[in-house]
Amino acid sequence: MKKITTLIAAFIYMGLSAQLPDNLDYVSPFHEGFAAIQKENKWAFMDDTGNIAIDYRDDFYWNTDAKASYNDIRVITYPQFSSGRCVVQKIVDGIPMFGFIDTTGQLVIEYQFLNVAPFQNGLTTGIIFEKVFRGKNEFNLDIYEFKFHEVLMDADGNIIEFLNRRDNIQMTKRRYRTPEIRSKILNGNLIAVEKDNLWEIKKLDF
Repeated sequence: MKKITTLIAAFIYMGLSAQLPDNLDYVSPFHEGFAAIQKENKWAFMDDTGNIAIDYRDDFYWNTDAKASYNDIRVITYPQFSSGRCVVQKIVDGIPMFGFIDTTGQLVIEYQFLNVAPFQNGLTTGIIFEKVFRGKNEFNLDIYEFKFHEVLMDADGNIIEFLNRRDNIQMTKRRYRTPEIRSKILNGNLIAVEKDNLWEIKKLDF
């Protein structure tokens, strides 16, 4: 009887072990109940029981040269959740654009950012753009006008405030450079915004 019990326990253990991720290239610390795991260039999220909560995909953003001093997308060493949101990216005409998924893996904030900071206290700052069709030129090619804004946004994708208008951003692959974010969320009450190379502190009133 003891042998049978031992065998049953062994099979249960083997079954549970077989379900856990293995052969991983990287395992991150837990953030908000999820840890990112990497296989080659794909990432997934596992929950605190070791089960895969969001399956492997290749659209998570991460930066092997991340530094804590960065105030934008480059600070992200590995995918992680903050305020229930995680950055994803897609490339459109050679230009990276960023959005956010929720903890179910669903896209909840569209790919509208050219640069964005991770969420902090339920808020983020980032640079969004509008692409407005203006007609066709003499070669029958479409003409577009781009408008750029640095904004403060909540975790539901609502723009809380337009912080400043951004100019001189080139939207062609050859000339494009990721625009710098010129604002910093300091805490749940204050934000710093740079204007004319000087910083001002503003209260978050909403």
